Parts: sequence; C-alpha cells; structure tokens
Amino acid sequence: MNPESIDVTRLRWFVAVAEELHFARAAKSLHISRQKLSHTVIDLEQELGTKLFVPGAQPTQLTEAGQQLLHDAREIITRAEEEPEPVAPEDVALRVGFVPGVTVSKWTRIWAERFPDTPLEVIAVPMAEQLAALRDGRVDACFVRLPIDREGLNAIPLYRELPVVVLPKEHTLSLFEQVGMGDLDGERIQDSSDIDAIASTIELVAAGVGVAIVPHSIARLYARRDLVYRTMMGVPDTEIALAWPAAQTTDLVEDFVGIVRGRSERSSRSQAQRKKAEPKKSTAKRSTKHVVKNTGAKKKPAKRRGR
Repeated sequence: MNPESIDVTRLRWFVAVAEELHFARAAKSLHISRQKLSHTVIDLEQELGTKLFVPGAQPTQLTEAGQQLLHDAREIITRAEEEPEPVAPEDVALRVGFVPGVTVSKWTRIWAERFPDTPLEVIAVPMAEQLAALRDGRVDACFVRLPIDREGLNAIPLYRELPVVVLPKEHTLSLFEQVGMGDLDGERIQDSSDIDAIASTIELVAAGVGVAIVPHSIARLYARRDLVYRTMMGVPDTEIALAWPAAQTTDLVEDFVGIVRGRSERSSRSQAQRKKAEPKKSTAKRSTKHVVKNTGAKKKPAKRRGR
C-alpha cells in the first residue's frame, strides 16, 4: 500500500507514537484514547502488510518499515500543511455536522421542504472532533454530545439518552429488561468512553470479553444478532444538543435552529424572506380594496327635466 493513500490524520497519529515511542504519552498529546491509537496502528500494519513497531519491545521500538513510514509520513504531512485549504463549494449554503448516534433525517427533510432552493450539507463528525469542527469552521452548526466547552458557543439541549448495557445474546442478564450496576458485579466492563472507537469495543463484547455500557442510540447503531442491550439503572443519561458559534449566528443558522425547535413554517421564515413578502401582501390588500370600491359604486339616476 502506498503511504500517499493513507489519511493524513492517521499519519499524524502514527508520527506521534513514532516520535514519543510511548503509546500513552502520544495518545494524551493527541487528546484521544490509547485504545483508539493502538487500533489505528494495528489497522495501518494490516493495510501495509508489515509491522511498524517491534512486537513486545520495551521500550517501544520502530521496525525498519516503521522508520521508513516515519520518513515518508513527515514529508506527506509537510506537503499537506503547505497546500491551501479547500474552498467549500459555492452551492453549499449551510453545513450541519452530527456525531455518532444522532439521526438528522427528520430535520433535513423539513429543511428541503421549506427551503428547496437553499442547499444543506450534513457532515458526519467524530465525537472527539465535535468542538474542533465548530471552532475551525468545518460546520456552521453541529449536533453534539454533552458536555462540551460552551465558550463562544450557543447550545440548545434537545433530548436525553438512556444508557444501556450491551451483552452477548446468551448472557444470563439478557433475560431482564433492566439491569443495575450491582448486577454487573464480577463482570469485565469494557471502556466505552471513546464513542469513535466503539466498534472495536462491541467486537470484544461479541467475543465474550466482558460487557459495555453505551448510549441507547450507539447500541442501536451497532446492533447485531449475537448481542442484546438492556436498560441500565443508576447510570447518568447522556444529552444531545445543537451547538453553533455565537458570533456566526446567520439567518440560515437561525432558520435551521427554528426547524430543530419545532417552529412552524411561518414562524421559522428568515427575516429576509419576511421583509420580502410583507410589501407584496400590503400592496395587494390596498389594490383589492380600491378595485372593490370602484366596481361596487352605484350610479345615481339622472334627474328628468320637465317638458
């Protein structure tokens, strides 16, 4: 596999490990979980068909293939940083992001009905990048999973999600509708804090290596026949919100917020649309009254002159 075809983000993560020669420190500097970083390196090794790090070496050491990839990756990253940022297509008027587990089809359908001439682009955003996507302008608004640093942002909470425990289908707890933390005593509970790497966690549960507690929508997203999920009691809910930069509250963003809030079509129309429509309405009203007045007037009969 040609390193040029590897996503630049994954190359950056590999370089961080290769330079630190320590997975935990590299993961911390990248603000991602060690598990996600390890899976990324494993995926790269499988795609390249070679080991990048010496198996079992303490401290961590690069193989010859790893040293070559480090050299190539640095050059690729440097070129990527020198290239100009891609310009968003002019026909995209509003960009809305969403994190895993959020279904946006209802709101995009309503948008298409109300604003058929205004394009809307929906963008899947990893949960680890939800704040960065808003800060760097990749999206105009984003459905996020709270908590999130709200400095400089407007955010409206939308709904809460019940937590569920994902279990093998044959597990004894699958017979119950609800499960408490006490019921999981003795069980290995997988770390499911990294929603972006949850597919690997689900695979471990399916392999019989413990259980996982995740938001309900995530369990549905990764549903499989050999697993079941049951409502967890005594575990905090998670909350979904719509967030956008306060300084970038455009008319289009307000229109989308109105749709998400459930406003009617009339109340959610933008100020520009209302101003455009109002003069026509008032002019039509005056014109109608004028026509009715003229056509409805009765002529007085002419006085007859005596002969």
